Parts: sequence; C-alpha cells; structure tokens
Amino acid sequence: MEMTELEPKIVWHYFDEICKIPHPSGKEEQIIAYIVNFGKEHGLETLTDEAGNVLIRKEATPGLEHLTPVVLQSHMDMVCEKNNGTAHDFSKDPIHAIVEGGWLKACDTTLGADDGIGVAAQLAILTDDNIKHGPIECLFTVEEETGLTGALSLKPGVIKARRLINLDSEEDGVYCIGCAGGVGTIATFQYQPEPAKENLFFFEVKVKGLLGGHSGEDIEKERGNSIKILNRFLWTINQKTPLYLQSIDGGNLHNAIPREASAIAAVEFPMKEQVRVMLNLFISEIEQELPGETEFQMELQSCEKSANIIDKATTNQLLNALYACPHGVIGMSRDIPGLVETSTNLASIKMAENNTIIVGTSQRSSVESKKHDIKNQVGSVFALAGATVKHGDGYPGWKPNMNSKVKDLVDQSYRKLFNDAPRFEAIHAGLECGLILEKYPDMDMISVGPTIIGNHAPGEKIEISTVEKFWQLLLDVLIAE
Repeated sequence: MEMTELEPKIVWHYFDEICKIPHPSGKEEQIIAYIVNFGKEHGLETLTDEAGNVLIRKEATPGLEHLTPVVLQSHMDMVCEKNNGTAHDFSKDPIHAIVEGGWLKACDTTLGADDGIGVAAQLAILTDDNIKHGPIECLFTVEEETGLTGALSLKPGVIKARRLINLDSEEDGVYCIGCAGGVGTIATFQYQPEPAKENLFFFEVKVKGLLGGHSGEDIEKERGNSIKILNRFLWTINQKTPLYLQSIDGGNLHNAIPREASAIAAVEFPMKEQVRVMLNLFISEIEQELPGETEFQMELQSCEKSANIIDKATTNQLLNALYACPHGVIGMSRDIPGLVETSTNLASIKMAENNTIIVGTSQRSSVESKKHDIKNQVGSVFALAGATVKHGDGYPGWKPNMNSKVKDLVDQSYRKLFNDAPRFEAIHAGLECGLILEKYPDMDMISVGPTIIGNHAPGEKIEISTVEKFWQLLLDVLIAE
C-alpha cells in the first residue's frame, strides 16, 4: 500500500509531499519556500521572519468567528540519521518510507514524522474549507532539533491567539503539559600532532548497532552510549600499555544518544594479540551489561600506519575526561513519579580544524538550578582535563498548568471520541513551548500527536491508526468551547 492511500488521505498526502522535500536542521530553505508558496496559492495571510519561521493565518469558518482563536505549531526540520553504509543524501534525496504491519517506517534512515506529521496536519487544515474552525494561525518553526532556534528567535506580538496546540508529541492518548529545559556544553581539546614511532600496530575499532534514541525521552532506558563504550575500551588498553590515538569519531546530534563510534589507535607491536584478547573479553562484558542491545557489535581491524598521532598527554587527558564525564539520568523528579528530573548526554566527539577535538554534550532538567548544576559538573570534568569549555544559552522549561482550558478541551474531546481517558504529563524532552511561553506568558498550551517510535534514529516509524485519531481529535478541539 502506498502512503497516499492511507487515511486520512489529506494528511498523508501532505506528509508524502514533505518526505520529498529535503529539510535537515539548518537547511530548511526548500520546505520554507514550499510552505510560503502554499500560503500564497491559497490566498492566506503568510508571514516570515528573519529566522525563517512561517506564520499563516486563516479566518474562521462563517458563523464560528466567536470561537477562541487557536495557533497550531510544529517545526519544519528533521533529524537526519542513517545507518552506516546507507547511500542517502539528506540534502537532495527523498525519504523512502514503506507501510509495514500497521506502521509507516523509514528504510535505514530517520523518517521525519517528528515533526513532519504535525506540518502535514496544519497544511491539511489550511487547505480544506470544509473543516470547521474558529480563527486559526499556523506557526512553522525552524531548527527545533538543533537548538530550538526558531522558537528562540520568535518575536513577541507576532502571534495573535493565546491558545496554542503544539503538534510535536509522540504517543497517542498521552499529551504533554510541561517539559524540561536544556543547555549544551562543548569541550574543545587542542592537541599537537606527533610523528608515529616505528614498530607500532595500528588498528581501527568500531562500535555499532546500538539502539540510540532521543536524549530526553529515552535517557532513562539506559541504552548503550557508543562513545562511552569505545572510550572505555581504549582507556582500559591505556592502563595496561601505552595507547597512541590517531583519530576518534562518534555521534552527530546533541539530542541523540550516540549509536556508533570509531577510533584509529596504535600500541607497541608485541601487544597486538593481547589487544584482540582484551576486545573479546570487553565485548562479553558489554553484552552482559546491556542485554537489550541485541544488535551491538564491536570490530577491530588492522590498518595502515599513520604518519602522525595525537600527542600522548592530550590522549591521556581526553580518555580520562570521557571516562569521567557523566552520562544518563542524574536525578528523578520529587514532584511527578517516574519523571526524569535531570540528565546529561555525552552526544558527540569530532576531529576538527586546527588540531582540535570537539566533544558535544547536552544537559536537561525540569529544575532550572539543577540544569545549571549538571552543566557546571560536566564542564568541570573537561576543564580539569585542560579543555576549553563553552556553554550554550540554553532554553527554559515549561511548567505544567493543571488549570489549563485547552487541556480540559482535549480531555473532553478525547473521552467523547474514543470513550477513553487520555493522560496528561510532563516530559523530560525539550519542546518549543517553553520558549514560546517565555515570549507569550499568557499563552495556554498543550502538545499532542500520534504515536511515533524511534524518532532521531534510523527505522523511525509512525503508527498509522493513531494518525487518524490525532486528526479527529484536532478537528474536534478546534470547534470545542
């Protein structure tokens, strides 16, 4: 079955269109142009700002002008992740999606249902004049996945409505009324290239096949971190015999738990077989520690000698700092049972220009002071190792409003439509709602969406039946009072 044959057809039509348009974070020019042209073609008031955010307004259905104005909000960008060996160029290739067992899923890449399905729903509502609604605005933001840039750049006074429905939640019947704030911490190591000694055995070691996932929503699942695993192996070797590091690479995005990592290193040639024995023992340890990571693999292959290596002092400092750097849940909420309060993600490590190594991390917390505390803790680890540390501006959390009118409307509509009670909860992930609330402190907000699994990782999929429920709920809430 083709995607466009699914119900509701109008929503899947626009999601199919979105899948054809490249829209990586920071490179949303084509999707912005598509949405702006869409608004103009339909004769709708269409505004853009310097950041690239798009706002489209549509007047109320005749006779419903009295309804409270609503702004529907989603982000245009997607996380671009693919499995190693996958020949896909996110800057030009369409996303290939298939229907499989009640789900629409991507093949070896992310799908972009986060948040393409929200964008599709907005376009569908703006298109269909048979849909009844009060005054609506549709806000499409940029670069949500890489730092909430669009919401951060949003100016006060642009949005007229004071009731907002964010379309970026990912579980049917479980809707968000609060989220964590976050901040990024970057550590930069400066090294000196040194000529490699003679009689060294060079090898490349790879970690792959880990589940990865979202650094907020999945952090409590204790999934393997490829950088931590790789570094632990290298660090262990370095305790027994001098390890000479030539390069290291792992992870890509601040908000994704890294799935793959690799390094090229060397030891004295007589240690060649010992390193292979150590790897086999190490793999056994990790498999016992992470039984849920059934696809986990580590490989070690000999490689050609490198002319230069990273100076030994920096190698030692880097390995120690990565080992000491915390990763995972730091604390649980004392107010909401089961909610992660504070966490940190060791997200990426990259070789960069001018003989530098850049380590990316991100911290989250629903308590502002705890967010800064873990940020400073991570920064201190790297500062002690001689790295230069910089913290991002971060973004605020969204404190739940249990007296929210829009929450009550969603509750009533869901019960009426599906004869069941929805759940309302705060999440550990970051949403743009916190930044929007900062600009519009009187905004009443909720976040809704269909069920999406594995967002931010290859194989991301969306449950088809929940898209229809999401659509029905949205249309009912738009005429609720």
